[in-house]
Amino acid sequence: MSNHQLAFLLARITLGINFFLHGFVRIPKLEAFTNGLTQGFEGTMLPLPLIEMVAYAIPFIEVVLGIFVFLGIFSKKTLAAAAIFIMLLITGCAFKEDWSAIGTQMLYALFIFFLIKNLEYEVWAVKKSKE
Repeated sequence: MSNHQLAFLLARITLGINFFLHGFVRIPKLEAFTNGLTQGFEGTMLPLPLIEMVAYAIPFIEVVLGIFVFLGIFSKKTLAAAAIFIMLLITGCAFKEDWSAIGTQMLYALFIFFLIKNLEYEVWAVKKSKE
């Protein structure tokens, strides 16, 4: 295994664990997570029923993305989906004017970009994407 392959593998696994655990720890307290997130958007231009619907979905999206990224299942499509998910979170935080959260989310976006850009180094993937 080359250094590039090892770096890619470790980065992919790290991101997968991060996404998975974000969702996994939220699912048992889904109601509290959803209520807290929804309350954070009071006073913004976004409709609270939409926020509530998205808030219920977030932990499950994180778990699925985490598993797929960790295992290397259709990595190109999965990482593109993760990027779109991060864009959704950035959009929500912009409506809240939570610029520090956006800074953190931009780091996720860069991390995902790094993985997509270096997909040629993917090893130990369960199901490789057909490019």
